[in-house]
Amino acid sequence: MNPQAIKVACSNCNLRELCMPLGLNAQELQRIDELVAVRRKVKRGDTLFTNGEKFTSLYAIRTGFFKTCLATEDGRDQVTGFQMAGEIIGLDGIVNDHHTCDAVALEDAEICVMPFDRIEEISREVTALQHHVHKIMSREIVREHGVMLMLGSMRAEERLAAFLLNLVQRLHARGFSQSELVLRMTREEIGSYLGLQLETVSRTFSKFVEEGIVEVKQRHVRILSAEDLQRLVNNAAECH
Repeated sequence: MNPQAIKVACSNCNLRELCMPLGLNAQELQRIDELVAVRRKVKRGDTLFTNGEKFTSLYAIRTGFFKTCLATEDGRDQVTGFQMAGEIIGLDGIVNDHHTCDAVALEDAEICVMPFDRIEEISREVTALQHHVHKIMSREIVREHGVMLMLGSMRAEERLAAFLLNLVQRLHARGFSQSELVLRMTREEIGSYLGLQLETVSRTFSKFVEEGIVEVKQRHVRILSAEDLQRLVNNAAECH
């Protein structure tokens, strides 16, 4: 066991509303508290799980930021997603008991380990938990479908606009600013995720700055016109 692992209760966690079902009674909450085996720290650059590793648990991100990625045949990393505090990762392993990607911390992070057999056992008693897991899985399917549509049909500006809006909306749900964000990932990682070359990502950011849509200072991004970003995304949806 990780020496930094500590016992934790979901019932008094400030992220509970984001990663746990709502409206549970005291008895159900007590059962939910048995979900988390330990809390673990993951250093920036370290891997939480790797492609091919046996699947045993889902992980709730308590603090920090992760990327999921796959090594391509030519040795590059293909980024498949970015995950932040209050989100659950590890769902890829449910299908065939092995993880199908690597999860890498983009900054120092802390995660709650939820053994899947324990989730299944408690779900039998707390049906709200079962619904919640299904909802998370469904959301993941919808997200992947959205990414496929985006990669299949959107131009570079539309892809970056959709990415920035999605990121800021998710952060806003966690109580952060609706217009300012710090990018935890590199331009290269954004490009890998959006299916764009690094130069294209940089050029598109510059175009947004010139047009007064965003302000960029290294990794700090301030959205000056969410309406313009939304218009780009809407145009893409109307065209396809």
